[in-house]
Amino acid sequence: MSDITTALIHHAYVPPAGFAAPQPGVFKASTVLFPNVAAMRNFDWKDKSAYTYGLHGTPTSYLLEERLCTLEGGLQCLLLPSGLAAIASVALSLLRSGDEVLLPDNAYGPNKALAEGELKTWGISHRYYDPMDVQDLAAKISPQTRLVWLEAAGSVTLEFPDLCEQVRICRARGVLCALDNTWGAGLAFAPFDLTPGSDEALGVDISVHALTKYPSGGGDVLMGSVITRDAALHMKLKLTHMRMGFGVGANDVEAVLRSLPSMALRYRAHDEATRQLARWCQGRSEFAQVLHPVLPGSPGHDHWRALCPNGPGTAAGLFSVILQPRYVQAQVDAFCDALKLFGIGYSWGGPMSLVVPYDLASMRSQWPAQLQRGTLVRFSVGLEAAADLQADLAQALLVLAR
Repeated sequence: MSDITTALIHHAYVPPAGFAAPQPGVFKASTVLFPNVAAMRNFDWKDKSAYTYGLHGTPTSYLLEERLCTLEGGLQCLLLPSGLAAIASVALSLLRSGDEVLLPDNAYGPNKALAEGELKTWGISHRYYDPMDVQDLAAKISPQTRLVWLEAAGSVTLEFPDLCEQVRICRARGVLCALDNTWGAGLAFAPFDLTPGSDEALGVDISVHALTKYPSGGGDVLMGSVITRDAALHMKLKLTHMRMGFGVGANDVEAVLRSLPSMALRYRAHDEATRQLARWCQGRSEFAQVLHPVLPGSPGHDHWRALCPNGPGTAAGLFSVILQPRYVQAQVDAFCDALKLFGIGYSWGGPMSLVVPYDLASMRSQWPAQLQRGTLVRFSVGLEAAADLQADLAQALLVLAR
């Protein structure tokens, strides 16, 4: 080869095998090279026996998929560009015109928006059920119902449902159930084994996880996963995944792989600080209600206690408060603005604590009977010292007295 460009592209040197380090290597590829034409024709992208194209997987993405299966107790995993993309991919894979999907009334807002927007346009109907009333779920499953979404705990208001009974109902009716498991994260409970030690093999069909939150842990990665235990169901999801061209960046995969080993430690730290702050808030007269599954009296506390071991690391770093109805929205906003350590922003699971006020009435089909009236504020507790966060809450509450 006389041309230097050609020589650099087709360089003969191959590094020796056997290199090992704590962090796995990062493989970036759109094109994947085959050893010969026969291999190109025979390699199958549908399993992990070979590599065919970057969208279908690299050693780096395969490794993350397998580690996430270990985390949640699944057997197959798909990676997607965000948690919402993971939710949408389930709908795209399993629902057709004329089908119905049921969602809890406290479901993640963008999942409800998807049902009310694109799915409705495509002829897929939806209904909302009361997540705290298993009989309401049972009554609303119809012959057209093909998918039931579950959340534990519910988005923003953090009610904890009777997840086991919800799954039993879906199983008895022959309807697939998908759990948004971002809150539990594979640590608070096992989504595919909800009754460990029992003869009853009870678990969800699909677990969706926003890896953006605790698996990433840095507030700098967008990614989602869809995990299953059923090979046929996984293949249905995987075929849609392929046809839609879903892919994730290798550097984002690397970031999640780097964070996974510390995930349980971080989750425990978030949990311990959140419990301390939620209990402190219970003693403040400014709040009509404090919502956290660990607190006795919080909606669904008994369900959380039955499913999750009552110890550190079994509840996520979120809690919400409902301020007394005497405070108007401007006062609530001023309270949030006065916080110095809680950033104002969406998402959670990162090192920085966050706060967001919500207009709950616009998010629910009706005001939940288990919730007090007032303006709701959700806190995501980061990794700051709990004492510092408590002092910050105390000084911000002073604005309500003005």
